[in-house]
Amino acid sequence: MGALHAGHLSLVDAARRENDVVVASAFVNPIQFGPGEDFGRYPRDPDHDAALFARAEVDAIYRPSTEVMYPPGATTRVHVGGVSEPLEGAARPGHFEGVATVVTKLFAAVEPDRAYFGQKDAQQVAVVKRLARDLDLGVEIRVVPTAREADGLALSSRNVYLAPDERRAAAALSAGLRAAADAYASGERRPEVLRAALLSRLDVEPLAQVEYAELVDPATFRKPGNLAVLAVRIGKTRLIDNHDLSEPFPGRSLFVR
Repeated sequence: MGALHAGHLSLVDAARRENDVVVASAFVNPIQFGPGEDFGRYPRDPDHDAALFARAEVDAIYRPSTEVMYPPGATTRVHVGGVSEPLEGAARPGHFEGVATVVTKLFAAVEPDRAYFGQKDAQQVAVVKRLARDLDLGVEIRVVPTAREADGLALSSRNVYLAPDERRAAAALSAGLRAAADAYASGERRPEVLRAALLSRLDVEPLAQVEYAELVDPATFRKPGNLAVLAVRIGKTRLIDNHDLSEPFPGRSLFVR
């Protein structure tokens, strides 16, 4: 949705390595925002985005207007059942319908062979994979690891909302994921114990308000599973993150500064 950061550019890098032509979309999709969410203030800097895309050797940018994407009277929406319903789907009704609709339209416009998504939005990845499979869209969905700051915070366009004390507090999300991954690596498999480890760093952070913290299957987003997923409000900013506990939590060498 624009407001590019190093996480977005890591998708471009992956696409550049694996394909002859790279097309990037930049569109703040209004129908994936619910009432009272941040559509109006979502960060937008199209000139900066265009410069970064050019530097990353993107061949074309698809940046449609809202009127082009959703002409007057357009009522068609794409609903992906099952995987879209728990967690983010329950917390943000209609969100994944908006995501599935815009992704379907972007695929129809560009007709890509492969499409690149970030692991940070893990449930979105699962929804898009199911969408592409169920509708025989002929698009291979490629998933790129989450890019992180030096203290582990997942890169997000919404991080710009964080005040300095909130930015410090936001590191509790990755600290919780690391604690759960460490517990798993030590041999722990009981979901309730792993979930307690996940919450251990968040419960002691006064600015963190946990919306959910669960262990789910990454394909269905149903419990139980090895994917630890979080949604946490730091002040007024809602952040999400996740990590497959069967994998070591990324070390400093994998962080993006």
